[in-house]
Amino acid sequence: MEKWHKSSHSSGEGSCVEVAEGPLVLVRDTQNRPLGHLDYNPDAWTAFLHGVKNRAS
Repeated sequence: MEKWHKSSHSSGEGSCVEVAEGPLVLVRDTQNRPLGHLDYNPDAWTAFLHGVKNRAS
């Protein structure tokens, strides 16, 4: 069973993303859990986070 946690990149305004890390990184919207999740391999997830950080700066 996956262990989900709130992403440190989520806003405090109710727009939350949960992440479960393991062989795949699973990502879901906390307000729409029944819709499922997206899965990334760890390298793709790292690249995504770097892209987000670079756009924010």
